[in-house]
Amino acid sequence: MKAVILTAGLGTRLLPATKETPKVLLPIFAPGKNGKPCLKPVLQLVFEQLYDVGFREFCFVVGSRSRRAVKNHFTPDRNFIIYLHETNNSEQADEMQQFYGKINKSTIVFTNQPEPLGTGDAVRRVKNFAGKEPFLLHMGDDLVLSKPENSHLKRLIKVFKERKADVAFLAVRVKDPTMYGVIVGKQIVKELHKVEKIVYKPKVPPSNLSDVTAYILKFNIYPEIKKVKPNEKSGEVSLIPAIQSLINGGGKVYAVELSKREKRIDIGNTKLYWEALNATYKLC
Repeated sequence: MKAVILTAGLGTRLLPATKETPKVLLPIFAPGKNGKPCLKPVLQLVFEQLYDVGFREFCFVVGSRSRRAVKNHFTPDRNFIIYLHETNNSEQADEMQQFYGKINKSTIVFTNQPEPLGTGDAVRRVKNFAGKEPFLLHMGDDLVLSKPENSHLKRLIKVFKERKADVAFLAVRVKDPTMYGVIVGKQIVKELHKVEKIVYKPKVPPSNLSDVTAYILKFNIYPEIKKVKPNEKSGEVSLIPAIQSLINGGGKVYAVELSKREKRIDIGNTKLYWEALNATYKLC
């Protein structure tokens, strides 16, 4: 299965820090190779999680402001490794070398999204990369930390395959559902819901269960995206109405709710970013 990671968001709620640094490259704490806390960009942690569960083909959807920085971060720099060793920074060199090793064993391509026109538009742009096989779509600025390691991704993939789903995605209970796709459905077993309805940013949320982080999609999502009308104000094409259109046509859609051992890390605004730094430092 291939992985698509979105990186084209503008990060306006984190300005001025995101003026030159894309939101997806802002750092949070993570356990280093030597067991000590280190700082890693959120996007690197997303990539490493996906790599560790078996993904080797990646497409980064980049915007005009994120393209250069994302490409640079995912381009191995042998001279920098040599410099770190020469300046007695071997621990940091080993950390970088481990990351570069994963890059070298992966196929990474970049697809341009010149304007931030929504997740539906982004998915439409990776059609040739994804082909006709299912693929995983990941929000590059949204992370889940789980125990046992990467259980959230493993559960998501398992549900998609075993339920023969058209779409499966992660979900979590949130305080303010008006910012997300809000789910109405039938709970099948603990932490698994068959989705009957999903509404994007409703003024009156029908529940507090919302889609987050990662989705697995099939090729049949593309005809549904074509039906979605762009938002009148922003011009964005959302993925959520396309998923609802699949449901209306009899498609099987499942929400995998995060367990208590799976923690979502959101860096969407300054308060959430502070909470992410605090939480990830404590977990190291």
